[in-house]
Amino acid sequence: MNEVLNAIRTRRSVRRYKPDPIPADVLKRIAEAGTWAATGMNRQSPLILVVTDRTLRDRLSAMNAAILHTDTDPFYGAPVVLVVLASKAVPTRVCDGSLVMGNLMLAAHAEGVASCWINRAREEFESEEGKAILKELGIEGDWEGVGHCILGYADGELPAPAPRKPDYVRFV
Repeated sequence: MNEVLNAIRTRRSVRRYKPDPIPADVLKRIAEAGTWAATGMNRQSPLILVVTDRTLRDRLSAMNAAILHTDTDPFYGAPVVLVVLASKAVPTRVCDGSLVMGNLMLAAHAEGVASCWINRAREEFESEEGKAILKELGIEGDWEGVGHCILGYADGELPAPAPRKPDYVRFV
């Protein structure tokens, strides 16, 4: 089977991570893969924040947990969070950012790194605290959070694939 199709079929969302760091060169390759995602009219509206700083990672986790009304880590212990934001000035921003997320997860899988898409980035970065974080990072403009791509090495076996529903594809 073609290696891209195989990666698509074998990638899984992981929800248990080892604390081990991911080498910088691996993170660069994964992040770069996100930049090659298709975007509406090639506007390249997304921005990828590679969060390896533990303090910021934990701050984002706490914000996300508060939105979810829980006190557990919604990032499942993953040591790295890639935050995908997209410019609110671009009407295709959510679609653009979603394609970036897909590329990030497939690239991570190809690098032997586990991943999972975590929601609530929109709510985080609509908040005053989220806007303050962007300002602290020197990021100007009006941004919408699309998603968090958590990364790390899986703690345990990858989950088994869920069966595909029988009418998923219809040829007409």
